[in-house]
Amino acid sequence: MDNKRVSNKQILDEIKNQKVNITIDPMTETELNALSIKIVSRMVKLKSMEDWFDHVNRSDIAGSVAYKDLELTEEEEALGEAAKLMTLMNLFQEEEQYEKCAIIKGRMAQVNKILKKGNK
Repeated sequence: MDNKRVSNKQILDEIKNQKVNITIDPMTETELNALSIKIVSRMVKLKSMEDWFDHVNRSDIAGSVAYKDLELTEEEEALGEAAKLMTLMNLFQEEEQYEKCAIIKGRMAQVNKILKKGNK
């Protein structure tokens, strides 16, 4: 069988053609209960870890610490600021908030100076 796209029927046919006997010993009720407890326990741990991680990531401190770890150069920060400003400019133009556009245009001039300085 190729590694190209295959249907479930093709896979089942291939298994039947190879005549592979797969047997699973039946589990006792005690073994099944132990396995169930382990699975549920791990799922609960994963869910609680996920909840904790989400909570920590939403905190203001986590955001500022993670951002500081990036160690962005002045030029990289300016590029990020420029992208944000351009997005806001488009938004305010669509809403016809031209006073805000004027403020953003002034800030964009400052950012462009930083970018020009970095390109020299």
